[in-house]
Amino acid sequence: MTAVSDDLYYDPFDIEIDKDPHPLWRRMRDEVPLYRNDKYGFWALSRFDDVEGALKDWETYLSGKGSTLDAILANLELPPGIILMEDPPVHDVHRGLLSRVFTPKRMQAIEDQVRAFCARCLDPHVGEGGFDFVTDLGAEMPMRTIGMLLGIPETDQEALRDRLDEGLAMPEDGSFVPRNTAFRGDEFGEYVDWRKEHPSDDLMTEMLNAEFTDETGTRRTLTREEILTYVMLIAGAGNETSTRLIGWTGKLLAEHPDQRREIVEDRTLVAPAIEEILRYEAPSPVQGRVLSRPVDLHGEHLDEGSIMVLINGSANRDDRQFPDADRFDIHRNDGHHLSFGYGIHFCLGAALARLEGRVALDEVLSRWPEWDVDWDHAKQAHTPHVRGWERLPVHTG
Repeated sequence: MTAVSDDLYYDPFDIEIDKDPHPLWRRMRDEVPLYRNDKYGFWALSRFDDVEGALKDWETYLSGKGSTLDAILANLELPPGIILMEDPPVHDVHRGLLSRVFTPKRMQAIEDQVRAFCARCLDPHVGEGGFDFVTDLGAEMPMRTIGMLLGIPETDQEALRDRLDEGLAMPEDGSFVPRNTAFRGDEFGEYVDWRKEHPSDDLMTEMLNAEFTDETGTRRTLTREEILTYVMLIAGAGNETSTRLIGWTGKLLAEHPDQRREIVEDRTLVAPAIEEILRYEAPSPVQGRVLSRPVDLHGEHLDEGSIMVLINGSANRDDRQFPDADRFDIHRNDGHHLSFGYGIHFCLGAALARLEGRVALDEVLSRWPEWDVDWDHAKQAHTPHVRGWERLPVHTG
């Protein structure tokens, strides 16, 4: 089975492909399970077993040179603390610190605040005949939640979100060129410095005070640079993927009104519905790795240093794992999806994302049990990292 097909071309930076990659991903799974892109020099895996196996095998499929294709190609300068783009042992030290503050129990404790943020976003639109799942809710509530957790004043949260989003979008003409841009958290410096003098009950204070043993065996606290990196990572990751999840929720339940009505009648279906939305349309559907050793896969020999793209969004639609995988079904009980990754890099924010998705859907249904998408004004977002909607206005009757 050849890794290059004359009539099959996959490019994660191509906006036309990004609009609906699922038919192409299906062909890759069936025809070219190990695909080669010569333009950017990467290989790609698209089947569930292959993607899950690579995500688990962190010793072979390294994240330390970047966990996204654009980061790998750009040879980004990565400061310590970007756990998505680190390998053990330093990854384990940094992840261990964050895992203290992102426990499922702690995330569940903020549900009332998340509901209050949803109410603030949605109540002004009651009686207006519609609202936007993304601009009115998805881009607002996760930002408020992360800002609250970090201790960033509400008056500054929108400006910080917009600055973090700058440069993410891919050019409409398809001329995306990976850039070597240093990761910095300068925009958070004044908050870290102020919080050091004015401790509070938030994650920033907790990180300032946390003691740990680093990879050299030294007992210490985090440096200012490390804290800035953590804060930037939390703020960026905590906003973008939850925003996309909420957008997909609006679209998919508009397209499946019978299942939406089931959820209206039985709210215990909210949580499984969010899981099916995550499986069906992964907010972050493509990951990147670099091989630490030669590998033989699907009849091909890959050298050490080869770039591997792991299409978890394709793996989630693999009929070999999920029967009739292209069918959206909130009653599905087919096992775990890969939208939060797998293995040592499993998303630390998964509990928070699930909470935000569940509460957002529940609060929307309490106000509008019916809606239809206003396709004339909807707009898809295109970035190298996440997939979803920039605007998703709906008519609520």
